[in-house]
Amino acid sequence: MIQKLRRSGWIVVVLVGFISGGCMQEHGDVSSDPFLDSLQARTFAFFWETAHPETALIPDRWPTRTFSSVAAVGFGLSAYLVGIERGYISREQGAERVYRTLRFLWEAPQGRDRTRVAGYKGFFYHFLEMDSGHRFQQVELSSIDTALLMAGVLSAQAYFDGDDPMERAIRAYADSLYQRVEWDWMQPRPPLIAMGWHPERGYHTHDYTGYSEAMILYVLALGSPTFPVDPEAWEAWTSTYQWGTFYGQTFVQYSPLFTHQYSHVWIDFRGIQDAYMRAKGIDYFENSRRATLAQRAYAIENPDGWRGYGPDVWGLTACDGPMDTTVVIQGVQRRFRSYAARGASLVYIMDDGTIAPTAAGGSLPFTPELSLRALKTMKERYGEGIWGRYGFLDAFNPTFQLAEARLRHGRVVPGLGWFDTDYLGIDQGPILLMAENLRSELLWRLMRRSPYIVRGLKQAGFSGGWLDGEEMPEIPRVIHERQP
Repeated sequence: MIQKLRRSGWIVVVLVGFISGGCMQEHGDVSSDPFLDSLQARTFAFFWETAHPETALIPDRWPTRTFSSVAAVGFGLSAYLVGIERGYISREQGAERVYRTLRFLWEAPQGRDRTRVAGYKGFFYHFLEMDSGHRFQQVELSSIDTALLMAGVLSAQAYFDGDDPMERAIRAYADSLYQRVEWDWMQPRPPLIAMGWHPERGYHTHDYTGYSEAMILYVLALGSPTFPVDPEAWEAWTSTYQWGTFYGQTFVQYSPLFTHQYSHVWIDFRGIQDAYMRAKGIDYFENSRRATLAQRAYAIENPDGWRGYGPDVWGLTACDGPMDTTVVIQGVQRRFRSYAARGASLVYIMDDGTIAPTAAGGSLPFTPELSLRALKTMKERYGEGIWGRYGFLDAFNPTFQLAEARLRHGRVVPGLGWFDTDYLGIDQGPILLMAENLRSELLWRLMRRSPYIVRGLKQAGFSGGWLDGEEMPEIPRVIHERQP
């Protein structure tokens, strides 16, 4: 359907459902911008068209042939809901795709084996083979990627509330998948949660400390009725935050913008506070707004003199890059990187001149006018170099001009710089879903209804705003025994 509409040169968008206050009323001129229609339609098509025809797994990247990212699957499950609401697909089409995805994930083998399994203890491996769903090479059993997957699973559960057999099955599979995860097992050094586990060598040596995208991980682990972590995990995690001022903005510091965006894709943090934020007098939504403004201010000052940076071209986050090399350009030694967690804050600065459109796109609800202007400027300035079949390609670097370089990804356009030739699922997701949160608050409204999210937030000590009218939910347990 998307392909047919695009070939005809126009996109039909159907606005369905309740549009609540804040974003639409304050930024009506931004949220109704026709550019967002095209951006969302193309970005949605990435998830709809690149999913494996049998397993329904989403590729980590496209068109490069690769494995599936379970985090991208989580973004994809939520993307299908946007597709239904925007009229790109029917509810029946979306339900069928979600059902197939959840059924496959539930039936995929779990166990301690090193191969031919998808996960263990309810967690999933970071990357899975597209056709079999088995562990890719020797990647880790990932706590954060499982959490992002489960966020997508729970959003689908909240959306498909009908009484027909398929929608009832979606809700049942969602309950089973989420309640199977043994969150407390991923705590070799309690009360913090470890980054992962390998069957070859055991737990990852690092836990999630310091502010990051792991906020969604801790909320989901606290909300579990089967294998929860103790509430002290949240206090222990927030005690490792770094608060400070960077480029005129005072906020909890961390460098890549995705860390300030991922949890907000699904959780509406406006007006709710934990003990840490109550002491600071702001909420996490405002914290992300300040982090975004700080990055933009950094790009405007552009201390390292990278080409192209400015008030309307900014955004450092984890993304592809040209290559790992150091070269001298106009008498200045420049170090470039391939895939890296680029960012700028008091924690660290990693900047090689590579901009990722998802950095601005994922901040659309925080800085609507500035983010939209940045996205439109990138498209207008660089055209087909950065904009294609599925919207924004992953990244670009105007400073990198080495036409003869042996690139793993991307291409060099003479006079314009390096441009990626791949789309990445974990970067496409925030663009589509945060655009929808700006326009209709879809994911936020859905997840405010999730008893698991409500329970997790309350266990973490959140109160205020929309949470004040919510009681601690009693959640029926799906019977799960611990895996040996």
